[in-house]
Amino acid sequence: MADESRSMAVALLDAVLGEGRLLSQALADLPHDAPPSERARAQRLALTALRHLERAERLLSPHLRKAPPLTVRNVLRLAVVEMAVEGAAPHGVVSAAVDLVRRGRRTQHLAGLVNAVLRKVAPASFDRMPAQRMPMWLRQPLVRLWGREVVAVIEAVQAGVPPLDLTAKPGATAPGEALPTGSFRLTHPGQVSALPGYDAGDWWVQDAAAALAVQLLAPAEGEAVADLCAAPGGKTLQLAAAGARVTAVDVSEARLARLRENLARCRLSAEVVAADLLDWQGGPFDAVLLDAPCSATGTIRRHPDLPFVKDGSEIPALAELQAAMIDRALALLKPGGRLVFCTCSLLPEEGEDQLAAMLARHPGLRVERPEIAGAEAGWVTEAGGLRLRPDLWADRGGMDGFFMVRVRKP
Repeated sequence: MADESRSMAVALLDAVLGEGRLLSQALADLPHDAPPSERARAQRLALTALRHLERAERLLSPHLRKAPPLTVRNVLRLAVVEMAVEGAAPHGVVSAAVDLVRRGRRTQHLAGLVNAVLRKVAPASFDRMPAQRMPMWLRQPLVRLWGREVVAVIEAVQAGVPPLDLTAKPGATAPGEALPTGSFRLTHPGQVSALPGYDAGDWWVQDAAAALAVQLLAPAEGEAVADLCAAPGGKTLQLAAAGARVTAVDVSEARLARLRENLARCRLSAEVVAADLLDWQGGPFDAVLLDAPCSATGTIRRHPDLPFVKDGSEIPALAELQAAMIDRALALLKPGGRLVFCTCSLLPEEGEDQLAAMLARHPGLRVERPEIAGAEAGWVTEAGGLRLRPDLWADRGGMDGFFMVRVRKP
């Protein structure tokens, strides 16, 4: 692997672990003239390091008398996961790490340290270590909810490279294993745009858990449906493919550009609106799908940077925003219309508690229990919501964590 890929991977780790930036933000700062293959490999290496940071630290700490500068530590972490997870030859990894440190004016004097430490670590013990734990602000409430064994399985799933899930148009098919709920799953997909059916627009990328929200809504052909907070558009595509007349609303014009691209590739149509939901005037609609902004704690298996840039302090403000959006979404419905509210969060404040508060604020609402092919009975909560967790289908690679519920307006 070219040293440029390693250098960019270290820069990504510095941004996440040193500056508290999301990986998606840091990726925009990588050199634009770097070959796409090197940028992609840098991203993959950074993701791997973030998924196994705790294990890497356990191997490195006994050989470090004091903490080196962040960039040097990230070079060491990256080298450890290359050897232990990627299976790269130790000699080449150590040589490249030393060269990378030697190139920096502020780090070159630590090249000898990097060489000595990496020659002492024992990557063979890596797999015997427990999976990386979630931060305590997230782990503790989940242990109280589901117990330590469930949380340990969630963490084990989050340590693995997630599979790629696809949703196919009705009547079409997609590559991969057919899942019980109708999605298709690929473990080693390669380049997505090279997969069969991509150019024909037969399918789109969408986690199997996320795809259940539209199945829960059960749109009928010709219905007027609003997809709120719609970008990047997986649910919009599902709704349009079902024959609904879709209005897709999102506050981000940049993210809506991707939604429009997906609609065009899949030869589907929807009205696309860039607006703040709380100010937007629309409807009335037969049905509304609200995938509200949330902590995204259910997506750590795909976004391992999240635990390092969030501390839970944003949850109360997000819960308040979600409640306001729920009220606005209900106001957009026709009498007798239905709303599906969902969040990709593991926390009850953004799921089960929101449902209880919604019912208290709107006494006439009626929860309609899920009837989804392939969904297991244990996924349904006492109140009639659908609680999805990463440990479900653990032997298949898991799924994103979601809460979703369908309510009927009086």
